[in-house]
Amino acid sequence: MNTVLITGAAGHIGRTLCAGLAEKGWRIRGIDLVEMPPEIDGRIADLASADSARTLAEMLDGCDALIHLAAVPEEDKWPKILTANIDATHRVLESARLAGVRRVVYASSNHATGYTPRGGDPLPANAFPRPDTFYGVSKVASEALCSLYADRHGMRVVALRIGTFAPVPPDERALATWLSPADMVALTHAALTANIDGFRIVWGISDNSRAWWSPAAGESMGYHPRDDAEKFADNVLPSTPEELAKVGGPFTLPKPGDGVRE
Repeated sequence: MNTVLITGAAGHIGRTLCAGLAEKGWRIRGIDLVEMPPEIDGRIADLASADSARTLAEMLDGCDALIHLAAVPEEDKWPKILTANIDATHRVLESARLAGVRRVVYASSNHATGYTPRGGDPLPANAFPRPDTFYGVSKVASEALCSLYADRHGMRVVALRIGTFAPVPPDERALATWLSPADMVALTHAALTANIDGFRIVWGISDNSRAWWSPAAGESMGYHPRDDAEKFADNVLPSTPEELAKVGGPFTLPKPGDGVRE
């Protein structure tokens, strides 16, 4: 039985992967800021702190793979984004290298390309970065770190540019960007087991009829999603034309009196 460490194991995606990957035969370890389910071999640690390096080393010992989910999951002030999302990713990758863990799955985001206009051909997974927020910038920077560790240290790293992860699509935009819990498990399992080398980026979406993004990169590593947001089309909230104009949706819209937060 292979062992995987999941950072951010207590979050929405983390809990989904803990349960789903365990069903597929993985032994699960977890790190988060809060308590995890009792069936998880978990430790509480703040990965934004340098003090977490020791916990990471202990939890990565004997692991076959790492899934890095832990992060500030939305826009915030730059110092917090820097330490929690970028510095922490470097700390996690370096800890994996030192522990000899060569297989890594990184939770990136569609907001790494948020200002990319929608339309035309489906956007490839490795589309040039156009982040829509400091949060999006942190995903671009962390993708670059993943690429560096793959090239310099021979690690196999897959970055998932995740769309709208939710039990059901909440709005019209999500009819294109939805990623179901079941497909999230299937995508991550494919990223953990595919016969690949180096670094690659994959869109994290389901088999949506209205998808804006190309499935080719996922298909190339054996990801074949089964869910389609279209079956929920009659029940979603409407999105404005502005929210549908760019990849990042509402993250690209100005907030009165806000500006770019420092």
